[in-house]
Amino acid sequence: MQQTDIKSNSENAAVRGLALYYRGSTTIFSCQHDPRFQYCLYVPPGFDDDKSGYRLIVAMHGTGRSMVQYRDAFAEFARYNRCVVLAPLFAVGPLGDGNAHGFKYIIEQDLRYDQLLLAMIDEVSALLEYDFGRFLLFGYSGGGHFAHRFLYIHPEKLLGVSVGAPGSVTLLDDSKAWWPGVQNFEQIFGKPLNYSALREVAVQLVVGKVDLETWEITHKPGGRYYMPGCNDAGVTRIERNTALLNSLREHGIDAVQDIVPNVGHDGMKVLEQVKDFFLRVLLAHR
Repeated sequence: MQQTDIKSNSENAAVRGLALYYRGSTTIFSCQHDPRFQYCLYVPPGFDDDKSGYRLIVAMHGTGRSMVQYRDAFAEFARYNRCVVLAPLFAVGPLGDGNAHGFKYIIEQDLRYDQLLLAMIDEVSALLEYDFGRFLLFGYSGGGHFAHRFLYIHPEKLLGVSVGAPGSVTLLDDSKAWWPGVQNFEQIFGKPLNYSALREVAVQLVVGKVDLETWEITHKPGGRYYMPGCNDAGVTRIERNTALLNSLREHGIDAVQDIVPNVGHDGMKVLEQVKDFFLRVLLAHR
């Protein structure tokens, strides 16, 4: 066999390997930037035929880490709307202390979960040989914590964000320190809030109408994330969702709110509203 034939066969095998592991509903990959964290993908059939116009949907899990379930729930939408789905996994206790909540607040000691997500996106873009540009971000419950705080830090990265029923919210309140407010935002993140960029992002807030339990979301003195003013946004998730809505609108951010009838705290049951919102955003940018 000639050397050129061997090289051609090797290249074909590499292409088949890429198609097998990085197409369709993928296996779970360790992040090259930090292998303590993982992700999976959905890459639609036909992606390689014509990549133009594809967008990325990031589906951020909550405390239950149901990332594969969210990935699968967005797969059909992605297939018919020229999107790739990235579902990160920020595992419990990466620092060895069993903390399940660090990713929600973006910073956990020396970890920056916003930067981890951006590293995953860079890795996926390189693997798929495609720059997705600004992306869509969904997060529910703990993922909703992450999503709206990521919005504040990186609005220029986002086309749209759907914030689902976070237990606690960060308001655009200069009278309170991070995380209940943004008084020391620039000191923590090394840059000021970019309100101009925030106003360019489509924002949806979504919550179930009977999402009324408070036992999990009431911060008490001595708790890991207790801070002065941390319960001021309301008692229930609906009240806190609405306080976030009002805070965004007060700063010129045209957020919309969907309160879904007959739904408690269940991220899978608000996805139709989320997909409708994402479709509107995609159509507006085509």
